[in-house]
Amino acid sequence: MIKLTINGEVREYPQGTILEDIAKEYQKPDEPAIVLAFEDKKIRELHRTVAKDSVIEFITLRDTIGHKAYGRSVTMLFMKALSDVLGGPVTGKAKVEFTIGNGTYISSKGDYKVSGELVEQVSARMRELAEANIPINKRAVALDDAIADFESRGMTDKAKLFKYRLGSSVNVYSIDNYKDYYYGYMLPSTGYLKHFGLIQYKEGFMLILPDEKDPQVVKEFEPREKLFNALYDSTVWNNHFNIDDVGDLNDQICAGNTEHMILVQEALQERRIGEIASEIVSRGGIKFIMIAGPSSSGKTSFSHRLSIQLRTHGLTPHPIALDNYFVNRENTPRDEKGDFDYECLEALDVKQFNDDMLNLLAGKEVSMPTYNFKTGHREYNGNIMKLEPDDILVIEGIHGLNPKMSYALPDDSKFKVYISALTSLNVDGHNRIPTTDGRLLRRMVRDYRTRGASAKRTIQMWPNVRKGEESYIFPFQEGADVMFNSVLIYELAALKQYAEPILYSISPEEPEYYEAKRLLKFLGYFLSIPSESLPNNSIAREFVGGSCFDV
Repeated sequence: MIKLTINGEVREYPQGTILEDIAKEYQKPDEPAIVLAFEDKKIRELHRTVAKDSVIEFITLRDTIGHKAYGRSVTMLFMKALSDVLGGPVTGKAKVEFTIGNGTYISSKGDYKVSGELVEQVSARMRELAEANIPINKRAVALDDAIADFESRGMTDKAKLFKYRLGSSVNVYSIDNYKDYYYGYMLPSTGYLKHFGLIQYKEGFMLILPDEKDPQVVKEFEPREKLFNALYDSTVWNNHFNIDDVGDLNDQICAGNTEHMILVQEALQERRIGEIASEIVSRGGIKFIMIAGPSSSGKTSFSHRLSIQLRTHGLTPHPIALDNYFVNRENTPRDEKGDFDYECLEALDVKQFNDDMLNLLAGKEVSMPTYNFKTGHREYNGNIMKLEPDDILVIEGIHGLNPKMSYALPDDSKFKVYISALTSLNVDGHNRIPTTDGRLLRRMVRDYRTRGASAKRTIQMWPNVRKGEESYIFPFQEGADVMFNSVLIYELAALKQYAEPILYSISPEEPEYYEAKRLLKFLGYFLSIPSESLPNNSIAREFVGGSCFDV
């Protein structure tokens, strides 16, 4: 017998007891399902057995780790069902593209057309498989055998990915006779996968999942057309390079095409910035360019590059940071924990901002503020501004797209830009790279370089950063006049050399270790490229250093 400490209680179990059987004893009927477990602070799938005295903590669908595992498992359920309906993995090829709210867009990559009838058939098959409660088995397969197997079944993207893997084996999951590879933990069986929706969307499928807060309810999918188009356009950009996934990127690096790839990618991005500048000019009467986007989206570099493009049209841009309109620190609202809430709209002096902008629009001189982050007070240091006929203000801040931020300004004088790093590169066809992972790595590298902040600190702060984005940025993104995707197809290969050393500094006993370990495993898929070839005006330079801009 072994002793397990669960919820502070010590209980005895036979050696080799399956974690899922223990979890069933602690599962409450009205609570989210237990789907994974910590064994002595190591994440375990529930099919694992317990061999020694240890401390067990359960992970549910309401936990981020559990919610992500649920999403991966439902994706595999979809792929299995599609394969069954169409008659095999080759004819049933599909690619997991990107997420839009609570939906994941999956495109057809096989010799079939997505229709309402096909969606109904696949959805019905998914529910049959869920009702059958089929085990999701996991098996370590020798690397060469896995490559040969996936190639024989037409999954060449996975075979290409494994070609660059250093380990001797890979973990392959299966549902009945359907085998696949997934990056991350999975649930023990299809019986856990009861909550999902599936609809036809555009030319593909939209797989709809419950959110982390309410994991037993599937809310109606809300289309976000501008975001979808920005993400879809990024996949078209990838076609210029014949790069769909990490294996393709690694092939290009090995072939010596890195410098050419960087130059073409940067040229495409510069062309898009030029198009935005042209649209601003052609609209006429624009005096305020409002730029907003989530953390580490490259807002500062973008605003500089947009300003250069505007100058080629004869305009004189002036940057304004909304951060300079913070209220004095003692007047800053506090959150539920009693900490200053710098993310909320009330942390800014909205009235003063609007008064200043209206005075500028009227041709008056305005004394512009500067916020002193050390003292926590707004200062006036003689920065006097007056708008000339060809002047234009480039305003950047997280609330830039919120109508309440610029309530007094005429709508026809504003041009709104939403910017984010919308990752379109996949690990492979069935494993997408979350946009948030790319931005987290960007911020981690930049914070360490510019502020001396550890990777641990950045990971600690990230949930609060994400919470602010969900509340104050994402709800207004569809109101933008244009969306700009700042992601660079090569950037994760460039960030790798900077991110890995600081991630390795997080020790196993620290709570942030599991996120660091996950990111290290993720970066392990990429071959590294040197940063010397990056242009000095590249958005990537905002994070790795060496930018010609003051970022």
